[in-house]
Amino acid sequence: MRLTTKGRYAVSAMLHLAMHNKAGPVPLAEVSDCQNISLSYVDQIFTRLRHAGLVLGIPGPGGGYKLARRAEDITVGEVFAAVEGERRGKRASSPLEQAVWDELEGSIDGFLRQLSLADFVNRPTVRHTLQRQYRLPVWRCESCGAISYRSVCAPAAAS
Repeated sequence: MRLTTKGRYAVSAMLHLAMHNKAGPVPLAEVSDCQNISLSYVDQIFTRLRHAGLVLGIPGPGGGYKLARRAEDITVGEVFAAVEGERRGKRASSPLEQAVWDELEGSIDGFLRQLSLADFVNRPTVRHTLQRQYRLPVWRCESCGAISYRSVCAPAAAS
């Protein structure tokens, strides 16, 4: 599994959905604004997340994306795999080096597949950082789902 920028952005976007899952569908424009990722890149990421069955697209006014399963049931490893696949890096120059890197990659994969989105969202330091990040001048209206200009956000707990 590769740990790339796309994977990191995907995890941030999924944490955003986990924080707001009880509030209803989250528009991609909100994810783009709040995570400071271009809308076209967010769209590419969510296409892969949707195909992997990690998010559900809700069409129409007030639509957006929701987690397809509970935050407790989606692992960080699944998110990385959805956007990056299971590709391995360059082959090593010797059998010994390859054995070491194969074992290291296996350990990283196993670790990431044990961490759920809820594990992160429920950590006080992570939750505080996420809430501080969402104190932006642009925010989603709780009534209609449109982007609005509220100054303070109180994110919903993960479901």
